[in-house]
Amino acid sequence: MTTAHHALTAQASDAAIDTACRLLRLLRLPTMRAQAADTIARAEREGLSYAGFLAELLMAECEDRDRRRAERRFRAAHFPREKSLREFDYRVNPNVDPAVIHNLATCEWIAKGYPLCLIGDSGTGKSHLLIALGAAAAMAGYRVRYTTAAALVNELVEAADDKQLGKTIARYGRVDLLEIDELGYLELDRRGAEMLFQVLTEREEKNSIAIASNEAFTGWSRTFTDPRLCAAIVDRLTFNATLIETGTESYRLARTKARGRAATRDTTG
Repeated sequence: MTTAHHALTAQASDAAIDTACRLLRLLRLPTMRAQAADTIARAEREGLSYAGFLAELLMAECEDRDRRRAERRFRAAHFPREKSLREFDYRVNPNVDPAVIHNLATCEWIAKGYPLCLIGDSGTGKSHLLIALGAAAAMAGYRVRYTTAAALVNELVEAADDKQLGKTIARYGRVDLLEIDELGYLELDRRGAEMLFQVLTEREEKNSIAIASNEAFTGWSRTFTDPRLCAAIVDRLTFNATLIETGTESYRLARTKARGRAATRDTTG
């Protein structure tokens, strides 16, 4: 059986492309539809071959699909604000080694399911690095979920009350990278601590977890009041982990001072 080929006018061809892209909605080709006219004009102007024309449209669709997918992963991570590694000023916090951060940005630790611990006083750049590394992972194709320790525990308690704890823990267990910020700020009761421990156990040596805490591990007994539970949580978070100590001097304050000095130099010439 042969397929009939029809000679189409330019106007009919445009209409056919638009209609086909609409009908093939299961393939989701919005970029090909949107860029068809411009690509045809460029193909005629630059003398592209049929294969070159088709390649241009297909590459545009793939690139735009990757962008949309990355945007969906970024939204699904629930980051509280946008942060990037480019914005981090290593000069104002020499405790942070740029080589270590650049290595983490490759996401190899996530592929291996290793943990990351950022420890330091408030304002030293922990959350900035946590969010920025999470964003880099999301853009690289990993499923990321950011939350604070208090929000996570509250969600687990509500899930337990609604008899949905197992489903909630499983959902947190499936993401490639779980980021828990502000761990150590608040004391957790035994019930909350045990539920958090269940999340960590669900992910142990399978998927990565990254935490940011203003307390050294020696001070975690104030957050997790049961000594054995505290030791078990620390053990799960530190096995094969990268540990980054961001220090005690406020990163935000140091950046503000640096900007002030730069502005003074600019005005004084």
